[in-house]
Amino acid sequence: MGVNRKPREENWNMCLAIPMQIIDIEGSLARCRARGIERRVSLFMLQDQALEAGDYVMVHVGYAIQKVQEQAALSAWEAYDQLAGLEQNRHDDHA
Repeated sequence: MGVNRKPREENWNMCLAIPMQIIDIEGSLARCRARGIERRVSLFMLQDQALEAGDYVMVHVGYAIQKVQEQAALSAWEAYDQLAGLEQNRHDDHA
């Protein structure tokens, strides 16, 4: 028996964690910066890790979810920039 399936749409949505650098820490909150934008970020999910100003963390919906090395943070931004360029080209092609 055949199964009728709708073709998948080419439109993909995803959530991303953003690499940010810790500027200072007050209790379980950190002031973090990425590309000139500062945010208050919860450190609740990383309470078992030693964090300090200058460290990099991956931030998702206001929570630091992983500590990363500086090079990993920079590589992530390079990948995001490439994806943004591809997305812009896709929109330009359909305009």
